[in-house]
Amino acid sequence: MQKKLLTLAVAGALAAPGVALAQAEVYGTIHMSINKIKYDEGTAVAGVGTGSKSAWDVASHASNMGVRARESLGGGLSAWAQVETNLSMERSNNVAHTSNFASRNSAIGMQGNFGNFFAGQWTTPWADLDALWGIGTVATYGPTTAIIGRRETTGSAPNPNCVGAGSGHGGLPLAATSAAALTCDSVEGGGGVGHPFWRRISNSVHYQSPVFGGAQVKVAYQTNQDKAVAPTSVNADPSMWSAAVSWSGMGGKARIGAAYDAHKEFTSAGNTDNGWRVTGGWNFGFADVGFAYEQMTYKASTSDCDATQWGVALAVPIGQGHIRASYAQADDIEGSYTGAQPAINTVGGSCGAVGANDNGGKQWNLGYDYRFSKRTTAGIGYAMIKNDPAAIFTWSGLPSSQGGQSINPPAGSDVSIFFVSMIHRF
Repeated sequence: MQKKLLTLAVAGALAAPGVALAQAEVYGTIHMSINKIKYDEGTAVAGVGTGSKSAWDVASHASNMGVRARESLGGGLSAWAQVETNLSMERSNNVAHTSNFASRNSAIGMQGNFGNFFAGQWTTPWADLDALWGIGTVATYGPTTAIIGRRETTGSAPNPNCVGAGSGHGGLPLAATSAAALTCDSVEGGGGVGHPFWRRISNSVHYQSPVFGGAQVKVAYQTNQDKAVAPTSVNADPSMWSAAVSWSGMGGKARIGAAYDAHKEFTSAGNTDNGWRVTGGWNFGFADVGFAYEQMTYKASTSDCDATQWGVALAVPIGQGHIRASYAQADDIEGSYTGAQPAINTVGGSCGAVGANDNGGKQWNLGYDYRFSKRTTAGIGYAMIKNDPAAIFTWSGLPSSQGGQSINPPAGSDVSIFFVSMIHRF
């Protein structure tokens, strides 16, 4: 069944003669899974372990609904707009998850022979490269929601003058950078080190070039709206650039992309964090293989913190579905420093809190999904993360270790999940 168009008869019978009706496409994805989750006992503190947990859960995997519209302006030029929001499809501790309207990719833009220019909130060119390699995951229990690009605990455009309120993927929760820190919204209140390279950026402008011979360039800039000056406790002028180039060809067999990000004054005043990545894949027909490698450098006040992650993925067609598998690894973070600014994966102000070989992680997953139609897919799978003693990697949306208060497992805990999932698109 094809998607239906919702005609927005705003003018309707009341419209003045000659006023054309607009059309907008309503779309969405409902993605749910039934899970058996397990957290092993974490790193012992003073000889006492943190306890283990095994429980059932129902999870929503970025279920969403949106409206998009497009109008031809002639001469190959079109205007377009999109508003997309998360859907709260399940509850934790009998408390409904909240979803802010337009919380996902939402923007307005112009597209023509020159390319696509738009402004709003959108995924970065860095994050868009996940599509080139992330073919080895059933549901969302894979590297792109656990390890790849997810070393930090901050929100978008962190402001050091705000209370640190982030929750982590591979890092312990971060405190505020100053006793005088203000309480800000959740975006500014991320605080801490760096910017999650996988996150959407708000207050941003984007450009996507036309595709030339299978190649495309994407550039995005997040404005310095959150600039802070005296008399606030820390002078900060945070902004960021993200850029990527990708290519696909040889009849769809080959694909590769590279990205570079520069995040100004997100970790420390006067410094710019940076990162680069390469992703790609090759479809042999009987199997599709993907890979990703990335490095990030966070500029702390007295030293650098360097993080490296990599992963491989596999999809093998079987009937109307695929066997999917992947492996990913986050190496130990290199570097250390002292100072007020908190760090990644740390207790007490260093990049590596406990010492060498303490804050990395490994993740693998295996599953099968079956596509009943273009709109409906069901799957089954198993995934595991093995955390080093000071690491707390887990998958986005996985239930908390205790009490529904945090998505972090106990430090050093091995996290595993068995699940059955279903996706329906409309």
